[in-house]
Amino acid sequence: MAPSTSNVHRRPLPYLLSIVIPLYNEEPVISLLQAGIESLIPKIPCAVEVVLVDDGSRDGTFFMLSQWASENAGVKVLALSRNFGHQNAATAGLDYASGEAVVLMDADLQDPPELILPMLERYCDGYDVVYAQRIAREGEGPLKRVTAWAFYRLMRLLIHRDLPVDVGDYRLLSRPCLNALRQLRETHRFLRGMVAWVGFPQTAVQFRRPQRAAGHTKYPFRKMLGFASNAALSFSAFPLKVLFVAGFVMAAAGFAYGLYAICRVLLGLYVVPGWTSLIVAQCITGGSILMGLGMVGSYVARIFEEVKARPLYIVARSINIATAQTEPQAVMAIPDTEAR
Repeated sequence: MAPSTSNVHRRPLPYLLSIVIPLYNEEPVISLLQAGIESLIPKIPCAVEVVLVDDGSRDGTFFMLSQWASENAGVKVLALSRNFGHQNAATAGLDYASGEAVVLMDADLQDPPELILPMLERYCDGYDVVYAQRIAREGEGPLKRVTAWAFYRLMRLLIHRDLPVDVGDYRLLSRPCLNALRQLRETHRFLRGMVAWVGFPQTAVQFRRPQRAAGHTKYPFRKMLGFASNAALSFSAFPLKVLFVAGFVMAAAGFAYGLYAICRVLLGLYVVPGWTSLIVAQCITGGSILMGLGMVGSYVARIFEEVKARPLYIVARSINIATAQTEPQAVMAIPDTEAR
């Protein structure tokens, strides 16, 4: 069920639109991305800034971003001190965005920049969150399609009933929604669930997702599994509830079997049991206990990391960003002025 839209009212265009793009080893696609963004900006009926976040890339990503920023003072560049992960890099960009409305998108052009125009229209209709919803996924195999379909529906079941399906991180956020989102500083981040949690009127703009323009995906199947498990453990206590139910069922089954064995003895039907059933029961019980301990340990590890209160990211270099600009949970280094 979507958030209530009873408080949706028309609003003017934002005075400034920020486009936030996290990048990691995206050198092959940057020239295409720059061309796409620069061809779109004249069509946007308001001022635009672009916030590019280099998430510890090991190729020429930062060099190309520096060149882009040197050609346009409206392009900000943040270079993180190491790879902090996509969600943290996106958080850095959102923290440093100055716009009244902010668009978060990926760099691979599977998030078509031209979709920003209908997003702005829905923003002016009064929506605080406008997300891009995929109705087709071009260039992806059956395994990727099936796992993506299962991922979104499982996350909706585990995390939040308002979490939209078939929606990535590509979305527009109003300043009030972004300010609320920036108050959530947990270490293990799942921005899609966090945006659903803060609420505000939300709507979708549907599109057919194209193939990646260049380079290769940063989310293979293994990373998708890790992303899903991290989202579930960081945003929901549902796995612990499942663990409790499984323990209750096993205890009830053991109690029932005990009653069954007593009844056989009382009725004179007792037969000396073999070792197989005992060993199987011990293996199932022991394995379940170890799995449960591992799950509880995952939650405890997250608590351990939260109480350390480390920053979500560290900015090593920046371009076209004022030295005085400071943001929560960010460490600002001396700005790099060579490419200005």
